[in-house]
Amino acid sequence: MARVDPARLVAFDVLRAVDEQDAYANLELSRLLRERRLADRDAALATELVGGTLRMRGAYDAVLAQLVDRPLDAPVRDALRLGVHQVLSLRVPSHAAVSTTVDLVKNRIGHRPAGLVNAVLRKTATRPLADWLAGRSLAERTSHPQWVVDALTEALDRPAELDDLLAADNARPSVVLVARPGLADVAELTDSGGVPLPISPYAVELGGGDPGALAAVREGRAGVQDAGSQLVALALTRAEVEGRDEQWLDLCAGPGGKAALLASIAAQRGARLLANERQPHRAALVAQGLRAVPGGVASVIAGDGTRPAWRSGTFDRVLVDAPCSGLGALRRRPESRWRRSPSDVEELVPLQRALLDRALDSVRPGGVVVYATCSPVVAETAHVVREILERRPDVALEPATDLLPEAKDAESPHLPGAVQLWPHRHSTDAMFISLLRRH
Repeated sequence: MARVDPARLVAFDVLRAVDEQDAYANLELSRLLRERRLADRDAALATELVGGTLRMRGAYDAVLAQLVDRPLDAPVRDALRLGVHQVLSLRVPSHAAVSTTVDLVKNRIGHRPAGLVNAVLRKTATRPLADWLAGRSLAERTSHPQWVVDALTEALDRPAELDDLLAADNARPSVVLVARPGLADVAELTDSGGVPLPISPYAVELGGGDPGALAAVREGRAGVQDAGSQLVALALTRAEVEGRDEQWLDLCAGPGGKAALLASIAAQRGARLLANERQPHRAALVAQGLRAVPGGVASVIAGDGTRPAWRSGTFDRVLVDAPCSGLGALRRRPESRWRRSPSDVEELVPLQRALLDRALDSVRPGGVVVYATCSPVVAETAHVVREILERRPDVALEPATDLLPEAKDAESPHLPGAVQLWPHRHSTDAMFISLLRRH
């Protein structure tokens, strides 16, 4: 059996798990790196191979379509994508990229397709990626499904920025940490090599290495969290409420990053947080993320947010970070673009409306609700909020933009006062943030 370096084996196995089991690439990658004890250079290479291959899959398939005139078995296709990424996008000598991929095929698939893989990759190496993609559609050149390009074009509302947005989706994301107030501070994380980010008072960009090696992260006093997600929690905590400010709710709390930030702020204000998550295994992740929060501040339940287990008007502040298409996080979850379809958005919108309705029922008059999605798609953002506003005279939209002065040029073009972050403008996920008050 051919010997293959461990980084490429891990990368291939992650790609197969994504394809066969609908696994999340980041979780599967973390699991295999830990199980196989890869570290440092091998872990970095495996991470780049997985992320880069998934992000550029559409472009690489356009290249392969010019070289292969027959259907490919899924494992062979994944191996070829992995090889094409090394040949066309990494500084791997072409002979090394070809030979290691051939060895991988022999090891994981068998000897029969090795000749095809060898021939295709040798031909691939004869031209740069730009030449292979010349004359192809924008969707293929930028490795996005056409419907995603169309949805992002509508959401962006600035045609001149579309190329920058699509390029930002394909850039390798940095690792951003959150220093949970009262538990850790930015100085502790910068002492470990991080750089503060001006877009959030708690955000630190980690230059390299494993974030889990930091004591603050291991202990739950800090965590990995995109700065855009941090701003969602900050919008809720910065809004003024009339009267008491004691009971907070995170309606869709899994996997728990925003809940942990909210709980740490609640602890400083003498408030309590209830974190609700429908799926029990995700509720367990939320509880794990809250392990550093002082006792009695936060509790976690597994329940259906559309059928609350509490009485109406119980809470002073409510966050509903609704399940969505995830098209705002394509940098970090590149497989999402290949899994989602327009029908997914159509199915999600009724759930998003129902969750926002229940969130508004759950907050008392004078209290506030933040509705957020990790998607800029208009149907999931502005249209959901507008439909609620038209139907509920007890609800008013207030400017979230005033609460987040750190985010420049971030007003939603489709819902004035709401915030729409963008990876190419703000170096964050494309989070949508709106603030509603119940009267």
